[in-house]
Amino acid sequence: MSRIHSGRKGRAGSHRPYPLTKPEWVTATPDEVVEQAVQLAKGGVPAALVGLQLRDQHGIPSTRAVTGKRLSVLLREQGVSPEIPDDLQALLKRVVHLQQHLESHPKDLANRRGLNLMEARIRRLARYYRQRQRIPETWRYSAVGAALQVE
Repeated sequence: MSRIHSGRKGRAGSHRPYPLTKPEWVTATPDEVVEQAVQLAKGGVPAALVGLQLRDQHGIPSTRAVTGKRLSVLLREQGVSPEIPDDLQALLKRVVHLQQHLESHPKDLANRRGLNLMEARIRRLARYYRQRQRIPETWRYSAVGAALQVE
């Protein structure tokens, strides 16, 4: 795979397949894992950090190996997934910080180009999520709306 906004090539190579079987040393049941994940998500922890906390603090290497479903699917089924997906939310947060920087440094042309590239990435990702009904069909990116959603 290549990079989106540059002429560079990406990384190549195969990855070791991740085992989807539950290790013998994991004693947690699927219901316990779902309960812990929902509890963390209700506490305001993003899905990526929920997986890290389950791994580091509760000794669950993979929710998919234990429950048979991905963590984001589990959270969506339980009704605790965020309205805007985590990766889109992170991009919106980056755009807001970059806009604040450009207000105080208007001649920073390199970061102005970076802002344009990031906004293009947000539009592309939003189109993907609209097609899969993960965000409302009426959701559109705007600079003002991004600032309001991040707050």
